[in-house]
Amino acid sequence: MTLPPKPQHRPGSVSFLRHLAMFRQDILSTQPARLYRAKMAEFRLPFLRSFLINQPDLIRTVLSDRPDDFPKSHRVREGLLPLLGNSVFVTNGDQWKRQRRMIDPAFEGGRLRDTFPAMLAAGQAAVGRLSPGGVTEVEGVLSHAAADVIFRTLFSIPIEDRIAAAVFEQFRAHQRTQPILNLAAMIPWPRWLPRPHRRTTRATAAAIRDLIGQLTVQRKEAIAAGTAPNDLATQIMTTKDPVTGDQFDSAEMIDQVAIFFLAGHETSASALSWALYLLATHPEVQENVAAEADAALAEPPVFATLSKLPFTRDVFRETLRLYPSVPMMVRQTTRSEVFRNRQAPRGAQVIISPWHMGRNENIWPDPHAFRPDRWQTPENRAHARDAYLPFSAGPRVCSGAGFAMAEGVLLLALLTRAFRFSAVPGRIPVPVAHLTVRSKSGIWLDIQPRS
Repeated sequence: MTLPPKPQHRPGSVSFLRHLAMFRQDILSTQPARLYRAKMAEFRLPFLRSFLINQPDLIRTVLSDRPDDFPKSHRVREGLLPLLGNSVFVTNGDQWKRQRRMIDPAFEGGRLRDTFPAMLAAGQAAVGRLSPGGVTEVEGVLSHAAADVIFRTLFSIPIEDRIAAAVFEQFRAHQRTQPILNLAAMIPWPRWLPRPHRRTTRATAAAIRDLIGQLTVQRKEAIAAGTAPNDLATQIMTTKDPVTGDQFDSAEMIDQVAIFFLAGHETSASALSWALYLLATHPEVQENVAAEADAALAEPPVFATLSKLPFTRDVFRETLRLYPSVPMMVRQTTRSEVFRNRQAPRGAQVIISPWHMGRNENIWPDPHAFRPDRWQTPENRAHARDAYLPFSAGPRVCSGAGFAMAEGVLLLALLTRAFRFSAVPGRIPVPVAHLTVRSKSGIWLDIQPRS
């Protein structure tokens, strides 16, 4: 059985500077192989203590039982600050709770149903744009499609819109300039001292935020005039905090839209790309997805159509187990803690790795194999409660988890129904992790029409 590709693990002990250099290129290949089975690992670096926890009860403590004691690490925030500002992705405490109270209602079940027509239109447009009959790099194609979903559901505009297209292009440029690790964040400078960022990183972030600002101003005017569409942007901008009565002001809305675009577009593109690769290398699974999609989509799709795609959902769920879009989450201790009889001082970094938990050799049978049928057994569904973390867990679970699953299942069904995907000999993608898990040299597939 050919296993899906994973990065080479770190060959052994390396110097701090070598480890730092490797980490800036890719998170995953710097980790030792033992993390696929270890319950915990401690890392000691100058100025920094880190604990990677792979034990389910410890993860529950950090994410679910005592989340306020383990806020998001400010070291991760430093690298994202130019683009995300004070968005819900990087804030903590009362500020984060206030933001979630105004964001979460937009992603409730009933409102998710309202986004389906825009999501479907974006998926159908992606099918129409895809040129079959040759070898194509699909990460770029799916990045474009996922961005289209975000703009249609958030602002009721397609990716072809002038501002939407400009945001997409600036974001692609931003990705190329943005390292996963801001080196200055590793140095214990005073918190008030600004961390340096590359000039191009600052410039592209500023351009994206300016464009988003134009969209939010336009929407604010439309809301005031009573002409705004009932999309996600309108819902979020008109929702009042039930505690304070506040609404997001224009500056805050720019921060939130920036993370919606980053999380909703980048993570979906990553997951869909790996899903198509896994189907291309497992043709029998692909044919089952195609047959299920053909039956479910025979009539014009509606939101309830998603319930007719259970196997496609299992394929997407299995893809996220193997290739979680966000490979690692970092919290920090607010006081001294004890993990597995080891003392973790105040300010230590606590790393939770959906990548390693999804492939945990002590929990999952055949952890590195692609087996969508595993989700049909009670045993593996039980494992999901402890070791399946593509959307995090606890109070900080991703607000858009339901949105992402609906989008992934729908686009996967639409694409697989229209096209047959085959692997390209000699082009095996190598996973690398920066902001999300992508392929080092893209994912290349041979695409042929089914009819």
